[in-house]
Amino acid sequence: MDRYICVHGHFYQPPRENPWLEAIEIQDSAYPYHDWNERVNAECYAPNTASRVRDGDGRILDIVNNYAKISFNFGPTVLSWMKAYSPEIYQAILDADRLSMEYRSGHGNALAQAYNHVIMPLANSRDKRTQIIWGIKDFEHRFNRFPEGMWLPETAVNMETLELLAEFGIKFTILTPHQAARVKNDTEKWEDVSGGRIDPTMAYRCRLLSGSIINIFFYDGPISHAVAFEKLLHRGENFAIRLLGGFSDLRQWPQILNIATDGETYGHHHRFGEMALAFALNYIETKNLAKLTNYGEYLEKYPPTHEVEIIENTSWSCARGIERWRSNCGCNSGGHPGWSQEWRAPLRDSMDWLRGQLELRYENSGKEYLTSPWEARNEYIEVILNRSEKNRNRFFERHAVRNLNDDEKILVLKLLEIQRHGMLMYTSCGWFFDEISGIETIQVIQYAGRAIQLSDDIFHDGLKNTFLEKLAAAKSNIPEYKDGAYLYEKFVEPVVIDLKKVGVHYAISSLFEDYPESTRIYCYTVTKGDYKKIQAGRFKLAVGCIRLISEITGEGEYITFGVIHLGDHVFHGGGHTFAGDEAYQYMKEEIIAAFERGAFANIIRLMDKYFGMHNYSLRELFKDGQRKILNLIMSATLEEFETSYRTMYENNSILMGFLKDTGMPVPGVFYTAAEFTLNHDLKKAFEEGLDADKIRGIVHEIKRWNVTVDSSALEFIVRRKIEKLMDELYKNIPDISLLRKMEKKLQILSLLPFEVNLWYVQNIYYKMAKTIYKDFLLRTKFDERDKSCWVEEFKKIGRILSFNTDIVLPKD
Repeated sequence: MDRYICVHGHFYQPPRENPWLEAIEIQDSAYPYHDWNERVNAECYAPNTASRVRDGDGRILDIVNNYAKISFNFGPTVLSWMKAYSPEIYQAILDADRLSMEYRSGHGNALAQAYNHVIMPLANSRDKRTQIIWGIKDFEHRFNRFPEGMWLPETAVNMETLELLAEFGIKFTILTPHQAARVKNDTEKWEDVSGGRIDPTMAYRCRLLSGSIINIFFYDGPISHAVAFEKLLHRGENFAIRLLGGFSDLRQWPQILNIATDGETYGHHHRFGEMALAFALNYIETKNLAKLTNYGEYLEKYPPTHEVEIIENTSWSCARGIERWRSNCGCNSGGHPGWSQEWRAPLRDSMDWLRGQLELRYENSGKEYLTSPWEARNEYIEVILNRSEKNRNRFFERHAVRNLNDDEKILVLKLLEIQRHGMLMYTSCGWFFDEISGIETIQVIQYAGRAIQLSDDIFHDGLKNTFLEKLAAAKSNIPEYKDGAYLYEKFVEPVVIDLKKVGVHYAISSLFEDYPESTRIYCYTVTKGDYKKIQAGRFKLAVGCIRLISEITGEGEYITFGVIHLGDHVFHGGGHTFAGDEAYQYMKEEIIAAFERGAFANIIRLMDKYFGMHNYSLRELFKDGQRKILNLIMSATLEEFETSYRTMYENNSILMGFLKDTGMPVPGVFYTAAEFTLNHDLKKAFEEGLDADKIRGIVHEIKRWNVTVDSSALEFIVRRKIEKLMDELYKNIPDISLLRKMEKKLQILSLLPFEVNLWYVQNIYYKMAKTIYKDFLLRTKFDERDKSCWVEEFKKIGRILSFNTDIVLPKD
């Protein structure tokens, strides 16, 4: 009897983008990466596209795309980020699905997901419907096919959710064993399997009240738990053996041993977990111990013979069903004994009240412009995926009651954005963790804040006040954070953005960057009108007029601005709606005249006169721009510190050696000077060209004084240097001098007091070995001696990069 294995990875990250910018701002906790999406991508999503299979000596035998071997789903919001910021990895995931269709009888490995990870049983019927439609449409847009299966966030399920999945053509979903109530085949009586006693090695048929059917797979709970929490991924062979141990000779059907975990288990939660996965699957395949499959292929080959009834309102991460997302059920991280999650209920109550208010306004206002407001919302995903003016107009042609003018289109887009944020605010992560002030909960409250702002733009309804009254009932465990209302004022209000604030960001940053006539600042297009920049010593002034347009709503505004930099972090300036050429010219001339006279105190008074309450400073800049400008401002000061530290270290290094040799304590300030200087020198050596002698000397001093190395930042620099050289080598295959240069640079890495991630470099080498190496040798007009030198040099590089070149390289 055939045996099948299916490993499912649920790849998802909490949303992190600023709701007003539609982008993730810098997150220091993800250092040296820009943000956590970028970091998790580097640690998990990318490595799984090119995972190493190693031999017993740790040498690379093969590089495989795990996504072509496993079942997987990605959250649409993650894929949206990936397409913009990591397009090669995004494409590798799409390619893996296409490749899997060749291996799996036309069934792709990828599944869809309910759009933004809401707890489906807690969503109202309209939101359930939209979440499924958006999940399907997003999947079709990316994978160019209809999804057979859909992952339910947190596997949270009820019968209405299953009915809707079936209604929209979804064939199957995946649940945990403890979500099954009872089973039977066509002839037997119902058998109670509650408590996780269902057999997870077959597909089940679930009959719905409508008469429809949906198929359900229940994953193997103990093995999945071992993968996620019991260090099973520490050794790939152990993983394979544990998977195979899930089969039983007593079962008289083709068994499917299937497991499901967070996809981030493979690389992010467990370092090198992707390699354990690749090894295990290779071990099973090459030894013919079982067949790899996906759910769609197995379902076609072996339709369910048993029927199942589920336990409604259950999930995979709450022992009490779905209470984790609406009450103080006791589920938490365990890291804060004594904390309460009483805040969860009033947070959901606040969101439910707000949703009701937003839906009422949407329906009443939307029907003036849309033939069916709710059908339009369901299809709005097509605009989200392509916000071009042409595509927006196609949307209006299908859904508008008549030809809408530009202002009406903007209003409708705002209404639809209110609805989008009204669903984003229910993202499950907002309730999952221990404390209301956590970043995941602040994120969903920010979504609510964006919806409130847009609603107030249209209806001037003051929803915020009542929302905050309700949110105040959600008490923080941290006394200084008080409650949800306080957190809104502290963490939401400061990031609220309007077009004027975007204009001021442009104005201040333009003092340090020369913008073209038209540019993008996140999701806003800025077109330069009049602009004047003047500098006098360390003082800078910019005055101008720009046209701003939101790429999300189409709303636009002409903004007049003026900003002055008085040195260091001191800025004064503001912006307001353009009041006409005459007023603008008068303001411009008056401010410029004051600047040219050196009347800086008068300029500040003029800024207050013209911009009043709209006066801004560097504090209001968006985080990345603020960081960039502060780094520029601090560069001169840091150079002074560098000179001082270097002088201290170089003038006292002999004394430091004497103190150390005689056993006397070396003053801490000397160590600080040494640490700063040596880190700076090592960074400079990397940037200048990886000179072995210079680096060897610096590393010797680092070890001598046992100073701390900024390994994250330094590794990043040297890695990029090696990657750039590898790219150059790939483009100039015959250049043996480049091969030798690469070998020398790679040899230097052994000197460093930290490990360098050579993942990308290894990928390029493997690509060369499999696609270019043999053809190159056949076609290239080398004499035999040169060819032999080239081959030997190429093999040397392979060995340095930990390849088993006897296996990886084609035979000469």
